[in-house]
Amino acid sequence: MPATKKASAQFPSIYLASQSPRRSQLLTQIGVAHELLLADAQEDAEALEAVKPGERPAAYVQRVTALKLQAALARLERRGLPRLPVLCADTTVALRSEILGKPEDVAHARRMLQALSGQQHRVYTAVALAVPQGRADRTGGSRWRTELRLSTSQVRMATLSPAQVRAYVASGEPMGKAGAYAIQGRAQAFIEHMVGSYSGIIGLPLPEVHALLQQARVAMQTTTPTSTG
Repeated sequence: MPATKKASAQFPSIYLASQSPRRSQLLTQIGVAHELLLADAQEDAEALEAVKPGERPAAYVQRVTALKLQAALARLERRGLPRLPVLCADTTVALRSEILGKPEDVAHARRMLQALSGQQHRVYTAVALAVPQGRADRTGGSRWRTELRLSTSQVRMATLSPAQVRAYVASGEPMGKAGAYAIQGRAQAFIEHMVGSYSGIIGLPLPEVHALLQQARVAMQTTTPTSTG
């Protein structure tokens, strides 16, 4: 696997340590030239998302995001890449105090959707940015300043029939999605009401990201990117 994959034809301003194409697209929409900093094959990314007993959803998503950022910085140093700001994010869905992560299989996805059917739930997305500070320290390592922000949204899902649940799961869209649904996809038809950040529910809260990048003085394009596809 190459060290990084290009996500923009322009010189990158930051690294995005996420394999989510939706997060990359959202960054492009607000004019942030970036490069993907993906995990090595030997990294156990799934282990970072393990839930601790009794852990609350907001605390969980912030802890996981911080761990992902630490792993990304270690990855950057290991590969000897240029020191640019690194952005990480994590999203989880919570039904009351129960954390609904990514479904393990089709049956698990069905159970999640049945639990969310007709209910209001919360979507938490934490986003963290690490910015390099000066030169490497005496040990040869780099110094970084990190900031983390949390976006919280409320979503009410319509009551779904068993047939609707089966059809949606059969589409494949729920797999790999927190809460077993993607609001930007077919599941948008199931959402009766939402309060909060639409981009945060997708997986990258743009107001929080924009504030972090401005604080770090990361350059953004002043013109809308054009499609090359």
